[in-house]
Amino acid sequence: MSTLPAIPSQAAPTPDGSTRVRGDQWHLRYLRAAEAQRVSQGEGVVVAVPDTGVDPHPDLKNNLLAGADMIPGGGGDGRRDGNSHGTCMAGLIAAHGRGDIGALGIAPKAKILPIYDTPPSGLGQPDDLAKSIEYAVRNGADVLSISATGSPTVAMQQAIKTALDSDVVVVAGAGNAPREDRVSYPASADGVIAVGGVDSRGRHAEVSVTGPEIDVVAPAVGIYCTSMNGRYRESTGTSNATAIVAGAAALIRAKYPDLPTAEVVHRLTATAADKGPPGRDDEYGYGVIDLVAALTADVPPLPPDWATATPPPNNTPATTVAAEPAGGGSDDNSTARGLATLGVIVAAAGGYLLWRRRRNADDPPPRISR
Repeated sequence: MSTLPAIPSQAAPTPDGSTRVRGDQWHLRYLRAAEAQRVSQGEGVVVAVPDTGVDPHPDLKNNLLAGADMIPGGGGDGRRDGNSHGTCMAGLIAAHGRGDIGALGIAPKAKILPIYDTPPSGLGQPDDLAKSIEYAVRNGADVLSISATGSPTVAMQQAIKTALDSDVVVVAGAGNAPREDRVSYPASADGVIAVGGVDSRGRHAEVSVTGPEIDVVAPAVGIYCTSMNGRYRESTGTSNATAIVAGAAALIRAKYPDLPTAEVVHRLTATAADKGPPGRDDEYGYGVIDLVAALTADVPPLPPDWATATPPPNNTPATTVAAEPAGGGSDDNSTARGLATLGVIVAAAGGYLLWRRRRNADDPPPRISR
């Protein structure tokens, strides 16, 4: 089993990057992160990051818990990274920066639980990821950020089920083209938030795969984040979008600590800014996440029978709650919606009905891709 090669990256173009990187993080302005962080900063929420390990970067170390190693070669507690991927993901979620300099995460007061399950080569095993998920559940994770795709082994499927049954919000990347041509596991699993990507103009990111499983999208192109040895990197891929959505989930869990996982997902999808054809589509899902709306909008709760609700007709558009985030643009290259859809949200009978249908597909190659 192999992983996706690391997306090419580079250090921010200053001696150490710390004085410039905040300005380079365009996704913070696009998502109105400063406004959202006046409402919630992720306090009290633990986000597990199973990945290549997480370095104690100066912009992140205060939020970095002691985690675990699932494979040999780490530092013993998840806090060593020989690749930079895991440090980047953790920073996008919960970097606290240093005042006005350094990188800032979406949820800068959330805690990161680092789990080392992928070596520096980026070649990982799905059952090691499964062990990471189980460890995260046992050790109090509220959100699980999986910037990886791979084979749905029995152990992986059971681990995902355990996480969802334990009320953990599971966020996973859809996958990167051209290496992958469809939404891969675990993003394709029921109950998991499948995340695609957009660029700085709010348009579908070419690197992001599409499909009926896409729930929401987030910035994925030219994303600056923390890296090894106190440095920074620029990254492109749905890994970035996944970490950003995981940060959004942390904000919601901090603001609404008693909200179950299904309602956290519902807030993200119901308040997403619609893109492409009206309603859910295979490029944007329900739309671009709107941090402010997800935290402040009056979102009717799911009805008690939402999991078994009859799907609305295929021609019924979804209802969006929030306006398009700042920096967004109109879309002119969307694909038509597939017949097998992930879900449609409609305003009806005083509430929302959420219906999910996953397509059946052949198993992806036996690998974990990052």
